Amino acid sequence: MHHALPLSLYVHMPWCVRKCPYCDFNSHALNAAVDRRGYREALLRDFERDIELLGARPIESVFFGGGTPSLFAPEDFAWLLDALRAAHPILADAEITLEANPGTIERGRFQGYREAGITRVSLGAQSFSARALARLGRIHALEDTLRAVEELRAAGVENFNLDLMYALPEQTLEEALADVRMACELGPAHLSHYQLTLEPGTVFHARPPPLPDEDLAWRMQIEAQALIAAHGFEQYEVSAYARPGRRCRHNLNYWRFGDYVGIGAGAHGKLSAHLPDGVIRTTKARMPGEFQREVTSVLPAGARRPVERASLPFEFMLNALRLHEGFSSADFEARTGLPFATVRPTLEQAAGRGLVEATQTLGRQGAHSRWRPSELGRRFLNDLQAQFLG
Repeated sequence: MHHALPLSLYVHMPWCVRKCPYCDFNSHALNAAVDRRGYREALLRDFERDIELLGARPIESVFFGGGTPSLFAPEDFAWLLDALRAAHPILADAEITLEANPGTIERGRFQGYREAGITRVSLGAQSFSARALARLGRIHALEDTLRAVEELRAAGVENFNLDLMYALPEQTLEEALADVRMACELGPAHLSHYQLTLEPGTVFHARPPPLPDEDLAWRMQIEAQALIAAHGFEQYEVSAYARPGRRCRHNLNYWRFGDYVGIGAGAHGKLSAHLPDGVIRTTKARMPGEFQREVTSVLPAGARRPVERASLPFEFMLNALRLHEGFSSADFEARTGLPFATVRPTLEQAAGRGLVEATQTLGRQGAHSRWRPSELGRRFLNDLQAQFLG
């Protein structure tokens, strides 16, 4: 087993009160009461089947995503975290994040989640404008977000993220910046600020709403960045901003091309048995019912497919080039098992076009080069990443 790579756990809770028209995640509207006990037991069985791929590495972060995980009760998370810990080591100081929708939080719930072992909450605010929330099909109102933040503070959960979207249907620059200003004033530890994109298979993709043009969307992004920085947040990834010491450890592991096990309906994982030829991607059945049937059968749950050696440079860059700090030549070699010479010519070409910047660092293992996207490279990130396609 390859032990050098950090290991995270992603847990997918696939139900929502209602499906949003822009959402391409594996989520299903809640038609009847969810069999919470049946699903959490299926999650544990799914995890136990993947343990053979983990080696002795402890899990460093856990992320409950969805859907709307906050539809599950604190006791579900307490039961699950205890059962997962009994099956495989989870660090005592692991970052354990719960995604929550402001419209589904009952009073006192965050206190319960914290007692169950949740250490960080990501709140899907999206916007503070009633008109924007209605256009996005959100089930919550501004008051719900304000109350959820109050509840978080009362429960002593200071480490929380607010999710914000911009370039919304018919949104003006002023409206986009008003959202950012309000988010900063609520004093989160972390902000995610990302552009609304029309993903295939969504209602919005089939019937596109009128969106701001590219130039306006770019102005929204640039002016929001300045505003967020002025409030003491540091941008460390394309859409992620944190107060000092509050970067999301779980997402950083994705961006640094670490390993993660993915359990639950439609969950994805990436695990390295040995490098560069033993990297596999795992996927689980999308439909909750099918997923639950699959984990009770004798066959391995979901699919496991190897990542071709030739695809590793692109898969690494797809993640690492999202980070403002970029990566070192040593990072590339440690995470892919390939010699840095595999990508050096492409990086040097990109540097010649002003898309990446290189610096030298001296470490105990000798000289390493560090590479990071320039401001131009961040603006044309997709083009930059595409240069590494095999």
